[in-house]
Amino acid sequence: MPKLKIAIACQGGGSQTAFTAGALKTLCQAQIHEEFEVVGISGTSGGALCATLLWYSYMKGERPVWERMMAFWKENTAQGPIEHAINQFIVDSMRLVNAGMLPTFQMSPSSPMMQASMEMMTAGQRKGFGDFRGLIESHIDFAEIASWGPRPQRPVLILGAANVTSGALAKFVSSREPIRVEHILASCAVPNIFPAVEIGKDAYWDGLFSDNPPVEELIRPRSVGVENIPDEIWLIKINPTSRQRIPVKPAEIIDRRNQLEGNISLFQQLGHLELINDMILADAFRPEFLARFDIKAPVRIPRSFHTDEARPYHIPCIEMPVELQDLLDYEGKIDRGSANINRLVAEGEKAAAVFLRDRAAAVATSSLAAGATAGQAAS
Repeated sequence: MPKLKIAIACQGGGSQTAFTAGALKTLCQAQIHEEFEVVGISGTSGGALCATLLWYSYMKGERPVWERMMAFWKENTAQGPIEHAINQFIVDSMRLVNAGMLPTFQMSPSSPMMQASMEMMTAGQRKGFGDFRGLIESHIDFAEIASWGPRPQRPVLILGAANVTSGALAKFVSSREPIRVEHILASCAVPNIFPAVEIGKDAYWDGLFSDNPPVEELIRPRSVGVENIPDEIWLIKINPTSRQRIPVKPAEIIDRRNQLEGNISLFQQLGHLELINDMILADAFRPEFLARFDIKAPVRIPRSFHTDEARPYHIPCIEMPVELQDLLDYEGKIDRGSANINRLVAEGEKAAAVFLRDRAAAVATSSLAAGATAGQAAS
């Protein structure tokens, strides 16, 4: 019996995507490759980073496949009293500015003054703390990837970004071109922190303005190949869908605005996917039309396993528990303190374990119900 094909989509969220790393680690530790075939991985911003590290290990045939990704996050975490002090100063300063308690003036991340300030602040520290590009390159050999050329093999990697000058949504796809460090940097380039990343004649900002994360591209034969269309898409989501209180304070408004911006493209893609599924199930498409696009069946996103009516609008995915979401804020997306990172990794591990457990239970229940229906029909 062929394995169920799955694709994993990783939403962006800066340092908070340490949650994604923990979730991916648990999925891999659960030996999902024994039951499923991972045919695609996508991501934006921090999600793009996690996706690429995992994809690179898959391509190299490494075991355990999650080890390289976790090694990156360990090195990316502040270490020692000096690094923790610098990290806390940056996070606290941003909190005070966003709360309107500390005056500031706008400065371009491309300005020599801004770049000199950042270099001075991290001078003498580890590459893992002060050199983001160098840190990525120490964990991924991009010369090796270039030597592979475009890779149609499973899983196909898709990274999202936005073209600053043309306004077009950008997708960097491993089956079309070798993945470069600039692709990851482009997907991570938050405009008020990093300068736009230039690739050829184009410049890019982070995937918050693009698909966050790419979902529809995971089902396009032209991107992943006809044989790599997933049966299910598993989503690892960082930005909360709902909020308990109306944001009033400046910092709360900034945080909620960032969350909404991060979810808009995701919800649109899920809506499109649901519409396509509904039309396929209703036989609304002519067979020759479906054949043209190599669409054979609906792509599933596992439905919510929760029946709590207090959560009427729940996107089925691996998501942070509400209690953790309430503790996090916008500034936490740049917090690389060990307490923050380790907590997020641990919560991601737990959330993925719950997802796998509940999915297995739901599948078992569905199978029993189908068996009972078949038995009644036979009698």
